[in-house]
Amino acid sequence: MHSLLVYQDGVIRAEFPLEEIGRTLANPNYTVWLDIQDPDEADIALLRDALAFHPLAIEDAIRAHERPKVDAYSPASESGPGSHYYSVVFYTAAYDPTQDHIETRPLHLFIGPNYLVTVHHGVIRHISETQARWQAPGSPLGSRVGSLVYALLDAIVDDYFPIMDQVAERVEDLEDTIFVHFDERAIETIFGLKRDLLNLRRVVAPERDVLNVLLRRELPIFKARDTVYFQDIYDHIVRVTDSIDTYRDLLSSALDSYLSLQSNNLNQVMKLLTMASIVLMSSALVAGIYGMNFRFMPELNQPWGYPFALGLMALISLLLVLYFRRKGWL
Repeated sequence: MHSLLVYQDGVIRAEFPLEEIGRTLANPNYTVWLDIQDPDEADIALLRDALAFHPLAIEDAIRAHERPKVDAYSPASESGPGSHYYSVVFYTAAYDPTQDHIETRPLHLFIGPNYLVTVHHGVIRHISETQARWQAPGSPLGSRVGSLVYALLDAIVDDYFPIMDQVAERVEDLEDTIFVHFDERAIETIFGLKRDLLNLRRVVAPERDVLNVLLRRELPIFKARDTVYFQDIYDHIVRVTDSIDTYRDLLSSALDSYLSLQSNNLNQVMKLLTMASIVLMSSALVAGIYGMNFRFMPELNQPWGYPFALGLMALISLLLVLYFRRKGWL
């Protein structure tokens, strides 16, 4: 599945024939955005033959677990689309409340002087939204590829912030669960959220390097004015990375607090069991003495012997309880 948008003389055509994509890219007066969703063999052949992208770049585009990166390709006599281009891997992220999970999805971009080719698996709404912005009347995106790349990457990165807000809410809920209710299931949630944040950081941190390369403008693709916009995205990614590190530290602190509370509760249980054992052992001592089978024993033939033994056990137990309370154990 694919969509093709071609900008010429202020007009964006959505019904441009795909067979003319090679000739269209060769015309610097055109600005082309080709989006390929769930690439099949025909789409791979299009990338390889009509667009003549490097085989390594195509391999990265069809793989689902490539790390975020940027590769610069120069035109070659035997291959290449005839101009310099970037091959970029970027990731979208979304929070799934039903699974309580942060899902990331890769997006591959081929960025040339007058074209943008996006390849991805599944639906990525940022692409359709950015294309709608581009086609809107009076759109500020214009004909520059740098504007399209900025608008797309900015929409992806801006979606990281609501995820961070949801993570913050989850952390607050976990703190309430630990300190107020002390739900033992919180430990599972903590580890799950820590794993999601670790996976998200593995995505976001390399994306800073991607923006760094684009900011350096090693290839003559972006204009000088595009640098300001890419710097804005870079600043946002730095903020997201700092937020991820902060919440990971908070989760680590929450985990330590959970383990401390659990250890304290265990100590309280052991303390109660120890006090109960001491009380019962004292009573058992009296019962054991009076239960010895000797013929001549004090109070053995006295009518008040049995109540006296019970009273002695109760008195010893009461004295032990008062002692424990005075020590602050109760």
